[in-house]
Amino acid sequence: MQVILLEKIVNLGGLGDVVKVRDGFARNFLIPHGKAKRATPANVAEFERRRAELEQAQADALAKAQEKAAKLEGLMVQITQKAGVDGKLFGSVTNVDVSEALKLQGVDVPKAAIRMPQGPLKVVGDHPLKVALHADIVVTVTVSVLGEQ
Repeated sequence: MQVILLEKIVNLGGLGDVVKVRDGFARNFLIPHGKAKRATPANVAEFERRRAELEQAQADALAKAQEKAAKLEGLMVQITQKAGVDGKLFGSVTNVDVSEALKLQGVDVPKAAIRMPQGPLKVVGDHPLKVALHADIVVTVTVSVLGEQ
């Protein structure tokens, strides 16, 4: 299916690009979330009329993400969990726990923005995690997992 992108999407394209994607990806994700529209001549013409408005909204979102990135860069978050003698946690630290800890420090980050490539943290120690605030802005945050007996 041909769609026109209404915002920049990682590994797909930028604002205004007409790209071919799988039907399910377009119907189930891109179109319902307002990230794209079908690339019909009417929708392309409407996009061209609204291009300046959409570019301004994109610039505002980028500015907000840069402002939040300035607060997050180099930040260390401490999370305490029950752990055994060998340093393994009885549970795990997930992106929800990291998001809540960041919220307590005054920075609201959605859980979906926290990248955990190796999965939940299961050992005590310092772990660098990436936080994707925008398609162009990725910040590293250190999560220090402390064990309690």
